[in-house]
Amino acid sequence: MNIEHFAINVADPVALADWYVKHLGMIVVRKVDEGPMTRFLADSSKRVVMEAYRQDAPVPDYRSMNPFTFHIAFMTDDVARERARLIGAGATADGPINEAPNGDVLCFLRDPWGVTLQLAKRGQALVS
Repeated sequence: MNIEHFAINVADPVALADWYVKHLGMIVVRKVDEGPMTRFLADSSKRVVMEAYRQDAPVPDYRSMNPFTFHIAFMTDDVARERARLIGAGATADGPINEAPNGDVLCFLRDPWGVTLQLAKRGQALVS
């Protein structure tokens, strides 16, 4: 089996989706404009899909979560440049940029809703 999508419950899925489209290069592949205001967002490869909605369940306090509890990782060739750009667009830094012994360059940010984003430049691709 393959993963079809993963979902997050957020207070304002429409605003989150708009921000992810504008600043993370994602595209809306399906939307529901009533009820939970669902947005299905695909990355540029159209290989990974994220569902954002406002369901009748508690919205997690993403800001208070440790970044290792839940985060969404995005690949980039320049972690420092993208980190600065996203901070300029309303994200906040959550720690420094780190380089691991295997050559991975990683950092955490929080989107404007507190959801943890990770920027990753891998020393060696996870999948080839």
